Amino acid sequence: MCNIRFSRPTSRRAFTFLEIMLVVVIIGILLSVVGPRLVGRTQRAQVQATKQQMSSVEQALGLYEMQVGGFPTTEQGLEALIRRPSDVDEDVWEKTWGKSAMPKDSWKQEFEYRYPGEHNEDYDLVSAGPDREFGTSDDITNYTEDEPRL
Repeated sequence: MCNIRFSRPTSRRAFTFLEIMLVVVIIGILLSVVGPRLVGRTQRAQVQATKQQMSSVEQALGLYEMQVGGFPTTEQGLEALIRRPSDVDEDVWEKTWGKSAMPKDSWKQEFEYRYPGEHNEDYDLVSAGPDREFGTSDDITNYTEDEPRL
């Protein structure tokens, strides 16, 4: 009888160290080019979301003013949108208000509210922005700094 053996190749194809390092370098280059663009877009998206949230707060304040006859004071703050102030009739409050949470910006910080406003005729609404500090250049406001109050 004839003994014929078929042998499989004993060497396996594998990636060399050089090939792996080349892939790592290419991924690093791509991340260094694309990464900063993605980070910039994230921050722009957060700023836009905060502006939208501010718009919602402004609408709520406008409705509050129509129902109650004035804006909340600085002391009452935006808290007046979620808890009935003592000077607001309970019937008016129950029909319109009772929001469940204090409005916050994209960085989970509360807005600063001032009535009467220092920059606007009615009120000022300010988000501390990405650095989470009020009074810095990245603050998001419902007014522009160069706009004089009338």
